[in-house]
Amino acid sequence: MKPFREHTGVVAPLDRSNVDTDQIIPKQFLKRIERTGYGEFLFYDWRYTPEGKPQPDFLLNKPEYSGASILVAEKNFGCGSSREHAAWALLDYGFRVVIAPTFADIFHTNAGNNGILLVKLSEAQVDDLLQRAKRTPGYKLHVSLVDKIVKDDQGFSAKFDIDDFRRTCLLEGLDEIGLTLKHDAEIAAFEQLRAERAW
Repeated sequence: MKPFREHTGVVAPLDRSNVDTDQIIPKQFLKRIERTGYGEFLFYDWRYTPEGKPQPDFLLNKPEYSGASILVAEKNFGCGSSREHAAWALLDYGFRVVIAPTFADIFHTNAGNNGILLVKLSEAQVDDLLQRAKRTPGYKLHVSLVDKIVKDDQGFSAKFDIDDFRRTCLLEGLDEIGLTLKHDAEIAAFEQLRAERAW
């Protein structure tokens, strides 16, 4: 997993609450076993018409949000089913940070395990960011996990909290497998000892 320390990127303002995982990545695209290749289907039902043409009004089809890597949304982002593919689709599209007032629990875990930083800010702060991103084409934020702060170059600044375990995993680029492999030497020593003992 790629470590996360600091990130600066264009903000996409998704002015919606209760964005569920079936909207993030619809079920008909869950046929791959790899973690990659889902980005083109991200928000598919909102991005495309039933004929498969881009919806001109959807934010990710607008040139001012081209290359966005920070998504700002309303409360309860990532609700619905527990599919990890939702985090894979966001990451594969290019999002490294999602900012919202609240997140669904399982999505919160899946995002962290895949290197996406979730930042909880107050509803008022999120509304402020949504308005700034809508009125300023190419609006950018700087997010520092080191200092636990979100800021822009226009005066917005907000501190955020994150639990120490998740912060350490993101800073060091450790998912659950990586955490286990940190103890490879101890595991090997235990296995050696077990093989030598008569049980």
